[in-house]
Amino acid sequence: MIVVTLAENHCGSEYKSALKIGDDEPCDLIIGKDAIDTKYRVGSGDSGTLKKFKQYGVLLQSKGYRPVFLILREDNLPAAITAAHKGGWTIYTGESAVKYLKEKTGVDIKKVIAEFGNAYQL
Repeated sequence: MIVVTLAENHCGSEYKSALKIGDDEPCDLIIGKDAIDTKYRVGSGDSGTLKKFKQYGVLLQSKGYRPVFLILREDNLPAAITAAHKGGWTIYTGESAVKYLKEKTGVDIKKVIAEFGNAYQL
């Protein structure tokens, strides 16, 4: 939700909400031609998840988008990352995800999260 809110407030007309195709939602938001799906970590390697990564990437490309995964953690399941690559996803993890967001929104998400956390320390 943080990424969606940042994009909604800082990307102007480039921002679009999640793409819905039938019952599926293959991305969380769109910025320009980038259809972005955000994850904290990709740890599931079940066949259904891997199949969706492959199918959704192809589906987004067929709609004229560049599928982009933004994943906060870097200790992701290799099989899931491989499936996403096979589906045509561009993947940014850790610091590269932070850099991508700063380029798109002008906001340093690490700084925002740190400030948010400081405001609610007990």
